Amino acid sequence: MLYDLPNLRNTDSGNFFLLAGPCVVETEEITYNTALRIKEITDKLKIPFVFKASYRKANRSKLDSFQGIGDMEALKLLGRIKKELNVPIVTDIHNPDEAAMAAEYADILQIPAFLCRQTDLLEAAGRTGKIVNIKKGQFLSPEGMKFAAQKVFETGNNRVMLTDRGTTFGYQDLIIDYRGIPEMQKTGLPVILDITHSLQQPNQAGGITGGRPDLIDTVARAGIAVGVDGLFLETHPNPAIAMSDGANMLHLDKLEWLLTRLVKLRKAVNNL
Repeated sequence: MLYDLPNLRNTDSGNFFLLAGPCVVETEEITYNTALRIKEITDKLKIPFVFKASYRKANRSKLDSFQGIGDMEALKLLGRIKKELNVPIVTDIHNPDEAAMAAEYADILQIPAFLCRQTDLLEAAGRTGKIVNIKKGQFLSPEGMKFAAQKVFETGNNRVMLTDRGTTFGYQDLIIDYRGIPEMQKTGLPVILDITHSLQQPNQAGGITGGRPDLIDTVARAGIAVGVDGLFLETHPNPAIAMSDGANMLHLDKLEWLLTRLVKLRKAVNNL
């Protein structure tokens, strides 16, 4: 299960845990209302829930892509959501200088897949004492993730999670190798499947990443079936107008339907 977090609920349910929210902090209304709705659903279904939103997006394809509303404005909003809704927060960091700043508001610091081998970033995240969620690079083998985790361990911080978000397949697609889930679980660390980023179709000619959200249910059920510890997904009240990654996000209206199916599957897997 997930490491001890004082505001993590439903930890005795036997369910997978969930990291979910919009890709990036866009507006106060969208961010807060999305967090509130996910909390309502996960409490109903007894799913441990961590709210996810990036306070800034640094790894965009095009220079004019939306990156955020301002670092401190976004972080303070995440801090308010954490306090008022009593939910843990996970957010991305992109360089070592951000680690301490983000740690003031977030419970989990997330290392983006493209940056999973950046030693100074991993060390800075580790030194905060926060849980560090390292996303597996699209270019990296599951076996290779133990070395990324070791860089955090060397700071004296053993609170590490690993997330699979697909592997590069050609120039414009990703594929999930489900053999990687048990392989990464050999480390003894919680392993998460990112079910929305794994369905991205990067490097499109127009400079905006595409996606296959119609397959979210398929890959999520497969992940639960192979015994993943947690799921990561991005969701939005209207993905068509989302400022980032709208092409692969789940519509918020579909979240309860999806999670209800996954909880039933998890119970079946637990009884095997």
